[in-house]
Formats: sequence, structure tokens, C-alpha cells
Amino acid sequence: MTAREQEYRELFMAEALEYYESMSRHLSELERTPDDVPALNELFRLMHNLKSNARAMGHTAIGEVAHSLETVFGLIRDRERAFAGPLVAVVFTGLDELGAMIRAVGADQPLPDAAALLDNLARVARGDEPVLPAPAPADAEAPAEEDARKLELSDLVYIQVRKLDKLLNLVGELVIDRDRILTLAEEIGHPALQATARHLFRISDDLQYSVMDVRLVGVGVLLNKFPRVVRDVATAEGKEVELSLGGQDVQIDRNVLQIMTDALLHLVRNGVSHGLEAPAEREAAGKPRVGQLRLLALTERDDVLIEVADDGPGIDTEAVRRKAVERGLATAELAATLDEQAVWAFLFEPGFSTAAQVTDISGRGVGLDVVKRALDSLGGQLRIASVLGQGTSFTLVLPTSIAVKGALLVELDGRPYAVPLLHTDTVLALRPDEFSVVGGLLLAHVQGQAVPVVPLRELLHAEGTEALPAADKTLLQGPQQVLVVNYNHRRLGLLVDQFLRQQNIVVKALSKPLDAIDLFGGVTLLGSGQVCLVLDVPALTRLFVARRA
Repeated sequence: MTAREQEYRELFMAEALEYYESMSRHLSELERTPDDVPALNELFRLMHNLKSNARAMGHTAIGEVAHSLETVFGLIRDRERAFAGPLVAVVFTGLDELGAMIRAVGADQPLPDAAALLDNLARVARGDEPVLPAPAPADAEAPAEEDARKLELSDLVYIQVRKLDKLLNLVGELVIDRDRILTLAEEIGHPALQATARHLFRISDDLQYSVMDVRLVGVGVLLNKFPRVVRDVATAEGKEVELSLGGQDVQIDRNVLQIMTDALLHLVRNGVSHGLEAPAEREAAGKPRVGQLRLLALTERDDVLIEVADDGPGIDTEAVRRKAVERGLATAELAATLDEQAVWAFLFEPGFSTAAQVTDISGRGVGLDVVKRALDSLGGQLRIASVLGQGTSFTLVLPTSIAVKGALLVELDGRPYAVPLLHTDTVLALRPDEFSVVGGLLLAHVQGQAVPVVPLRELLHAEGTEALPAADKTLLQGPQQVLVVNYNHRRLGLLVDQFLRQQNIVVKALSKPLDAIDLFGGVTLLGSGQVCLVLDVPALTRLFVARRA
């Protein structure tokens, strides 16, 4: 049995035992008050859930007993049978045997034979007399095993998300102070203090990742909600769509999944509404009438990828290019030089759409800016692949957790800044003669591509809506440290004073009024005690595009 299968079995056991204890309590209440409708409704609901879970896990025998008991509860609820007489004994016996079967699964033992029980449940369902065992003589001793009833507690504890959030924040504070203590210990050089600091580092590191692990959930808790979404949109659009799901057991931070819910909903709805053709159009194009939509989760190093792919007509790159020029997002000259990825990035500009008509479902491009906003808030990325006539895929690249981020520390004017690693492309040391100036822009050639370069200082000090000053190579003295960042398939070089180091950071939100500054995504505290601002690469890139000379 794999670790994942073992985890699912433990979850099933915990919930099943909880259902069993709840049903025992409600059944006792029903015996005292046969007209207790809420207790009866809850019994029916719990038994239905247990039946579904058991069948999903492959425990068909438990599912069969639960189904038979559910049928009896339904007859009682509909007043076709009275909860009285022999029926009471059969139901209590059935619940006890159900508990024994659940415990047998947990102990990895053979399940008890339920044939006699199922026969009795069928009898009471038909209104026949059940076959009950003869009562034991008054002086007879009961067998020792007669289930001394065991009282068991569930291994599953339900915790509110806000409590986990508070715990994670406290761990974040601990990690910040830990780094400060470790730095001080190294500066002081006392062996005992250094050993204690290293031990604190190991313990707090384990605690941090343990708390992060508790917050992980299977992506399936969200993906499994989409079959109904696809069915409703397809019906409204008069389309035939087959949805395939994959990777539901991939683990991700619950808050990351929550933030991406609306974005994923937009992508799926747009995939059905405008990513797939109508049946007649598909047949005319030599395709099957039924369109294919795939929703897949997978892992890539420390990231989680969620892919939404269709086999529709693909993205008409030239139509997007023309629309970008019409909207004033790029000049005709610039648009003509952009590659496919850069052109497709326009789809995620606010209000951008190539659809001739906007429907209630919305068009591909309409509302897709919500996808980029959600990704930016997490430090995620978007990958697009499309082949005209064959289909399109959007892949969301998400961090497994937002508690800790890898960052590159750089220095500017004696102050450290943190740049999330997710947006860092490469670092370079270039001589002044290795730069060129074209149209007032400073350019560096990186891996065969001309990348615009701007001093980070100019972006941080930009005021109003004035254009950034035109580049002047003569001002460059000595080797220049260039950090190349990448956002939305756009590369940008940032001139900094020096590179410090790479490390994991705990990002805290900025307090007022600094939270209104778009260029900073938060703040962290370094081991030295210095406050370090975290640069928002998407905001810096947008500022450069808006203010370039």
C-alpha cells in the first residue's frame, strides 16, 4: 500500500468511526422519541455519506450494509415502517455490525459475514418478521467478547483554517527571530551559544515545515467541483463537452487553492464557452462532435502546476496582435516584432477580448485579467501553449505554500531588497561597452535576446506619470550588476549595486500607509535585524512599460 493510499484509508477510518458514533447517539435518541424527525434525518444523511465513502474506497461489503440500513431509515422517515418492535433490535444490531466491519478495515482483518444481517434488513424492509436469535437463559453467562463494548476516539481532528493561519504567522515570527539569534551567535563566536542556535534552527525548521504540511490539501477538493460547472456551461452554450480530470491527489496549501478558485473558474468557463467550437463547427473541421477539456494537476520541483487544456481552434495570434494595436496597448511597429508568447500576454490585460460578441459566460480574454491578478498575488506564473486549429492550454504555476518564499537579496544604496526567485531569470556582470542604446532604451543581449535594462533606482524613485529618463551609456562606470527578471513572458534587466545572497524569507504584509505602494509586495526581517522590502516584480515591469522613454 502506498503512502497516499494509507493516508486515504486513515481518513476513511476516522470519518467512518465518527459517523458510527454519531449514528449510535441519534439512534438512542430515536428510540426514546420515535417521532424525532431531526434525529431521523441526520441518521439518514450520515448513513448515506458512509455508504458513498465506503463504495468510493472499495469497501463494498460496508457499502451494502449501509445501503440496506439507509433503505430502512428511509421507510421510517416516510412513515411506511414504525421504529418499534423487532425492527429496533435489527437496526441496533446492524449498526453494531457496521462498527465491527469498520474496525476490521482499520485492523486490516477480514470483515465479519453480514449475510444474516442483510437478510434481516431485507425482511423488515418488506414488512416481514426478522429472524432473531433465541434469548439466552437467565442464569447463563454472556461470552466475554459480547464487542465489552470498546469506546474509541477518532484519529481525525478538525481545525478551523483561521487557527492554522494564526499558527503559521507565529511560526513565521519565530523563524525571523531564529535567524537573528543565529547571526548574533556567529558574530559573538561563543561555541555553546552557536551550538544552541544551530539546534534552535533545526527544531524551528522542522516546526515550520510541519505546520505547512498540515495546511496541505489535495487539489481534488477543487477540481472535483468542475464537472457540474462544465455541464452547466456546455448546456447553456449548446455544446457537447467531455471533461477529464487528473492529479486530484497533488498536495497544495489550502490558501493557495482558495486564492486561485475564481481564476480557475474563469479559465474553465472560457475554455467551454470560447475555447471549444459548437458541434456542427467541429464536424465541419473534421473533428469529433464532442469537445475535449482537460483539467490536470501535477508537480514540478517545488511548484504545483494546474493545466486547463482544450482541443478547440487555438488562439488566433494575428487577431490578438491587431486587437492590441486597436486598444493602444502597442504600436503597430512594436506589435509586429513581438513573438507569440508576448502577443498572447495581451489576453490578460483588463477588458481585452477578441470575441465579436460577449456572452453571459464571457469570452476568452474577458475577465482573464483576474487570472493574472491572482497569480501575481501568489508570486505564480502562467504558461500558454496553443496550436491554431488544434487547441490551447493554460498552465498555472503555483507555489506549494505561500508561507516561505525563496528570494535573491540585492543591495541598492546600502539598503537590501528581496526579489522572489520565481521571477528571477539570471544575474549578469556586464561591462559598459556590452550595452547598447536603441530608441532611448538601454539594452543588453541575454541568450540571444535584446533585453531592456533600467537602473532599479530610477523605478523606485519614479514620480507622477513622467517618462523615465532616456538611457545614457556614458554614465555607466565599471562592471554593472544586472538582475534579469521575467514576468508575463517579458524580460527586464535591473541595475543594482551588488548581489548579496539567496535565502528563504517569511514575507509579512506592509502596514499603512506603505501598503499603498505597488512596487513592494511585503517586508521581511533579515538575520542581521535589518528590515528588507520585498520587490513586486509584476508591478516594476508594468511601471517600466508605462513610463519607458
